[in-house]
Amino acid sequence: MKRREQREPGYDHESLLAGQIAACISILSFLYYLRNDALLMYGDAVAHMNIARRVIDSMTPGPLQLGTVWLPLPHILMIPFVASKWMWQTGIGGSVPSMIAYVLSVVGILRLVRDTLSRETAPDYAARTAGWIAALTFTANPNLIYLQTTAMTEPLCVALLVWSLVYFSEFVRNASGTALTRCGLCVLAACLTRYDGWFLSAVLCSVSLMLAVRNRSLFRPLLRFLLLAVAGPLLWLGYNWIIYQNPLEFANGAYSAKAIQARTMQAGAINPAQHSLHTAATFFLKAAKMSAAEGNWQNLWVFFAICGIAAIAFERRLWPLLLLWSPLPFYTLSLAYGDVPIYLPVWWPFSYYNVRFGIELLPAFAVSAALTTYLFAKLWQKPHSRPAAAFTALVLVAGSYYTVWRAQPITYREAFINSRGRIALEADVAGTLMLLPDGTTYLMYLGDHVGAMQRAGIPLSHVIHEGNHRTWKKPSDPEGLWERALADPARYADFVIAFAGDPVSTAVRDKGLQTIMVIHSTGQPEATIYRARVGR
Repeated sequence: MKRREQREPGYDHESLLAGQIAACISILSFLYYLRNDALLMYGDAVAHMNIARRVIDSMTPGPLQLGTVWLPLPHILMIPFVASKWMWQTGIGGSVPSMIAYVLSVVGILRLVRDTLSRETAPDYAARTAGWIAALTFTANPNLIYLQTTAMTEPLCVALLVWSLVYFSEFVRNASGTALTRCGLCVLAACLTRYDGWFLSAVLCSVSLMLAVRNRSLFRPLLRFLLLAVAGPLLWLGYNWIIYQNPLEFANGAYSAKAIQARTMQAGAINPAQHSLHTAATFFLKAAKMSAAEGNWQNLWVFFAICGIAAIAFERRLWPLLLLWSPLPFYTLSLAYGDVPIYLPVWWPFSYYNVRFGIELLPAFAVSAALTTYLFAKLWQKPHSRPAAAFTALVLVAGSYYTVWRAQPITYREAFINSRGRIALEADVAGTLMLLPDGTTYLMYLGDHVGAMQRAGIPLSHVIHEGNHRTWKKPSDPEGLWERALADPARYADFVIAFAGDPVSTAVRDKGLQTIMVIHSTGQPEATIYRARVGR
């Protein structure tokens, strides 16, 4: 690695401009989807917000309410915003961190491409042009525009991937220990956001070790980086070990993807990619292409990807940009062996499930579009070739995105189709609960339909739920609040809300409680509201 002179601060007004453009798009799209009541369509978005809310609003508040399986950083970032009852009920509290992540990722994409392509201490025209193509391609993606208005974790994960590579690329160019440390901090945050970050951490650790072999002066910054990169997984393993007496509770516990997949398999669901790396890669790549285009326009992104990789092959100094493709092997392995299926509406079993995972390849696609322009401008050595190539690329990207808007973003369709029955049921339950007296205490399993409490604006500190027990008590905790309430609902709760098949419905079936309402919704479990205490 050659050490290059550090650039003088103050030239980077482009990053500020990119951030301002992204912020405008973020706010306008947020207002649109807020007006159309679309912030809380994803069931996972509702769950993320309520995990954050439970940390400060629960009969047993505190960090143990973060639970397991889902990594904690997104929920921690939401806590200051969901502390507001209004921001919690509307979903705005979950949108804010995602919107900030979106703006930061746009700035990161611009910097990553522009700085990696630059040969001099200040970015040249070709590098700046490519940087803006990548940034605009990334910024304008309809599926990301919708996702960044929700409490989903993908926008934050994408931002951390991008900034990890911004600093890693700077480290490769300049042998900068400071850049490597900053990269380590981003990787640490990524490891506490999604498990994609764990794979990214392993990749960057391996690459860094190979680079350090050739430059012994990097030993100290490399050591700092390695400690930061492994700290996230170690912290989560330790948390699970201390709280759940099982360091792999997130991977094989009752709420893990493995357990969920086992239950869905019993119900007749299938995973088309199970034990097949080829099928898994095909499904993930198809989801990624569907996040960028509809129909035959998806071939455009295959073309961009091929040209982008060819550009890196021609100029090997660009090799850090290949790391943007790290989600591909991660999700291929996850789909094939990690009990995480993707269902696509165009392939059997013709449904929508985890299609949003494809957005993780958007940075790679956006950068590939920029590298395609860069490659053709280099090969086509004629006056005005660069503006012509840039204009052509942006027109093609705009045409691709037009097909997405015309069909509606697939992430929006996924959320809408999968939420209709759930939202209808939760709205009916919430409407009934709002008629009950203030200060009422409820017994309810929140794992599936916490949105009913959220819609009704009922504080979670008024609800006895599955999070109100001591997880370290194995195999059960008869003295825990949750277990005691299940055994004797009338002693602890005024009303009981049970959904067919959940732990509450099973526990109260023979308790002789008075039924006051039974609510039905197509495709959803029957909801029964019981009076537990006479006089309420």
